[in-house]
Amino acid sequence: MTSQSGFAAIADRLEGQAIELPSWAFGNSGTRFKVFGTAGTPRSVKEKIADAATVHRFTGLAPSVALHIPWDKVDDYAALSAYAEDHGVRLGTINSNTFQDDDYKFGALTHVDAKIRQKAIDHHLECLDIMDATGSRDLKIWLADGSNYPGQADLRGRQDRLAESLATIYERLGADQRLVLEYKFFEPAFYHTDVPDWGTAYAQVTALGDRAVVCLDTGHHAPGTNIEFIVMQLLRLGKLGSFDFNSRFYADDDLIVGAADPFQLFRILFEVIRGGGYGPDSEVAFMLDQCHNVEEKIPGQIRSVLNVQEMTARALLVDSDALEAAQESGDVLGAHQVLMDAFYTDVRGDLAEWRASRGLPADPMRAYAESGYQAEIEATRVGGTQLSWT
Repeated sequence: MTSQSGFAAIADRLEGQAIELPSWAFGNSGTRFKVFGTAGTPRSVKEKIADAATVHRFTGLAPSVALHIPWDKVDDYAALSAYAEDHGVRLGTINSNTFQDDDYKFGALTHVDAKIRQKAIDHHLECLDIMDATGSRDLKIWLADGSNYPGQADLRGRQDRLAESLATIYERLGADQRLVLEYKFFEPAFYHTDVPDWGTAYAQVTALGDRAVVCLDTGHHAPGTNIEFIVMQLLRLGKLGSFDFNSRFYADDDLIVGAADPFQLFRILFEVIRGGGYGPDSEVAFMLDQCHNVEEKIPGQIRSVLNVQEMTARALLVDSDALEAAQESGDVLGAHQVLMDAFYTDVRGDLAEWRASRGLPADPMRAYAESGYQAEIEATRVGGTQLSWT
């Protein structure tokens, strides 16, 4: 446990931390080999929202739910928003989907066929209509566009077509809406991906304007990538719009954030805080993008937001004055020690007391396990078709 003076000095900065949950995390998911069904899995968007609201009720950290279109398509979005508000949360980011239609086999916004490009553009315009109805700020675009073999595609032509398509979508944004472009270095394409890295995403959104920004998914990088450097650079350039937090061992594993490398999560959050990307004045959105293939979904989301909260607290404990002094004096090991002292600080007891003082369960994981909610949904959600990403 930290000294009370140490934790007390940063406790106020934990107030209001918000981590958006993805609706698809509550549906069935798996790998290219198998999607596993689990008892109690939602059969409707409303049941997904109810589960997400349960995470917020036990943690106080997840006040919004991201939707994925068409997975979460409904007839009445105003009614869906009201349903979310009745459950203590709101609808957040709208995520487009241009990777599950046969027409998009060779691309969507980059396709050589103008009719298919227009189809993909129209889908994004539909997403913006949904945002108007839900009050959502962000349209997040992740593209599966790419190629598998050298010579298969005109690399420059695809970038030009992407720029044109994005410009058309950007023109339709409302005054308070943002276009958020996400990058991924490979998969499902293997030779080239049209938005493979932060530099490509930055180049595309910068050409669009101030309301176009970059989403950084922590699992979308090659092994060994210094992600916190990218965080710093995008913050420095004013183009870091949001995070998709998850954890990985090999590729885009979409595991619980902080499970594989908690020190990396700490380093990322330190740069976020240092660069002005954290707090009430920041426009940087925190979100999870995870798939709970073998573990229970609601506890998986609870564990995830708690991991982000814990590493945020540790990153806030970094003695910035001591770090700056060591850096300026060339004290290599001294500077490193400042970071390590904060990282190794056990804040779990302090966070438990802090939660309890705010009317939240001191141990959200245990409180959920004892609540009976899991048994209730397993008993009542019988029949119908469980939702999944397929």
